[in-house]
Amino acid sequence: MRHDFLSVSINIHTMDTTQIGKNWPELRKKLMEKYPELTADDLVYEIGREAELLKHLQEKLKKNRSEIDYVLSLMG
Repeated sequence: MRHDFLSVSINIHTMDTTQIGKNWPELRKKLMEKYPELTADDLVYEIGREAELLKHLQEKLKKNRSEIDYVLSLMG
């Protein structure tokens, strides 16, 4: 079990922001289900602006970048 945790941890820290777009429709749906405070406007994805989207999610959900990356890795 510890190996799985370490694997997830490594993936979080090496997450490439451009990978978000590959699964964005699915991620968007899951984020809205898990966090009802998020609106469609909060989850607008634009190519090349992934870092801004992640920053907005951090502010809206009151989580740091590692926590946002972790949530997305679990959903993706």
